Amino acid sequence: MNINRCPNSIRIHYLMLILFVALVPYRALALESSLELPANASALKYGNGWKCDQGYREVNKRCIAIKTPANAYLTHKSYGQGWECKWGYRELDKSCVAINVPQHGYLTDSSSGPSWKCERGYRAVGKECVAIKVPAKGYLTDSLYGPGWKCDRGYIEKRDQCFAVEVPAEAHLDYTGTNWVCNRPYQVKQDKCVLP
Repeated sequence: MNINRCPNSIRIHYLMLILFVALVPYRALALESSLELPANASALKYGNGWKCDQGYREVNKRCIAIKTPANAYLTHKSYGQGWECKWGYRELDKSCVAINVPQHGYLTDSSSGPSWKCERGYRAVGKECVAIKVPAKGYLTDSLYGPGWKCDRGYIEKRDQCFAVEVPAEAHLDYTGTNWVCNRPYQVKQDKCVLP
């Protein structure tokens, strides 16, 4: 394109465009070179400023190495201490100590970090997993409350044992299986079912 043949207004716009395209890389280079990066930092991709490299944290405009204790790993979080304990360990005094899992226990996650629970049929008592004693005519439950077992249908719990529900003549077990109701048309009178 012969620029001398174009009208003056187009020629001026064309020259300004060439000048702009030529100056943009120099302006970006000037901004980049004027930014003083501390050791172990990188310039931000967008805007001005810098950020510390992974494994470092900003302290007084410097990037200081994060001290990671044994059995820990670095996190990418901008808050906290910059590390967390590995599975099976918990934080104690800025170190990671092994979680002691008792016999018949297993590691689990909780809202406060890794911990342990007892296997089915065992209950936590202090730092141990103790076997739940299920009486005859009873079965294990998953409930965290109570004795950890219930009686079969037709039996009722008394003194850590399961006793048969005594159903009188002309009666049957109710929907709970722990009590009885009279058959129709019989009615309850003094623990018996009698005709009205």
